[in-house]
Amino acid sequence: MSSSDDVGSATSAETTELSTIDMALEVVQLPVSDVDRAKRFYQSLGWRFDIDLVVSDDFRTVQFTPPHSQCSIQFGKGSTMAEPGSAQGLILVVADIDAARDNLVSRGIEVSEVEVRRPPGLEAPEGRSYFAQASFSDPDGNSWVLQEITTRLPGRTWED
Repeated sequence: MSSSDDVGSATSAETTELSTIDMALEVVQLPVSDVDRAKRFYQSLGWRFDIDLVVSDDFRTVQFTPPHSQCSIQFGKGSTMAEPGSAQGLILVVADIDAARDNLVSRGIEVSEVEVRRPPGLEAPEGRSYFAQASFSDPDGNSWVLQEITTRLPGRTWED
């Protein structure tokens, strides 16, 4: 099997020792050009609104969290130098991509059709898990991918 086909865990000779320090990715910054427009868009998705903190005319932070996610998004003024729309391919994992897509469409969001793309020769679970995807973008062009995962690949959970 070539390294491009290896979707499992690497052997110990190929990796360094795992850290014992817990770290959680909790917030991802999105670059936007119009904070209020972005706020309306993310509210329309049905995500939990966490905060709209105005510190000054030059600094404002708005935060939303997708349903049941451990990671939130933030956008605003004064927090990132990235160009609006430069966040690409942010992945939202869902158990039922058709239901997730239908929910977004019912909220007026333009979402691509669901595509199932399985790389040839890839040894992985049968079905659509990991391979069914649909996409949408926010008003600035930051892009999101819905990815259906119903069965996790080996090695995708942390051992205690």
